[in-house]
Amino acid sequence: MSKRAKGAGATPATRALTAAGIGFTERPYEHDPRAESYGLEAAEALDVEPERVFKTLLAQTDLPRDHGLVVGIVPVTGQLDLKALAAAVGAKKATMADAALAERTTGYVVGGISPIGQKRSLRTVVDDSALEHGSILVSGGRRGLDLELAPADLIAATEATTAPIARA
Repeated sequence: MSKRAKGAGATPATRALTAAGIGFTERPYEHDPRAESYGLEAAEALDVEPERVFKTLLAQTDLPRDHGLVVGIVPVTGQLDLKALAAAVGAKKATMADAALAERTTGYVVGGISPIGQKRSLRTVVDDSALEHGSILVSGGRRGLDLELAPADLIAATEATTAPIARA
């Protein structure tokens, strides 16, 4: 069952999960604009193991659909392996997407890009390490808000595939 923090406003991500009947828990925290890593900041503020907090990154590939944009979701403790992501979606190469293009395409700001409820449904790959956890946290659609949900529910909500796309 969904749990909304008192006083929290709905985001496209929370509305999409609610509409889909997917259970989640909102995990708000006080965001520090000086934080160097939004994901590690969230893990510390929420007292959660960092390997359970996942970041949403957009990459540009040579695929013809959606400007070649694909979403990679990896633990905040690692980095997105662009070669592995490209291979997972059948592309020859991938590079990090321009921040302005990522924001326009998803409808979210960098540091608050949720994999759920994006303006455009993009091809999405979740690092297979997510399946090792009973629940994981992803951005809720704004800085200072994470959503906790089962990895299988994230995969269902984003129509994602899983692959080993993270590196240390």
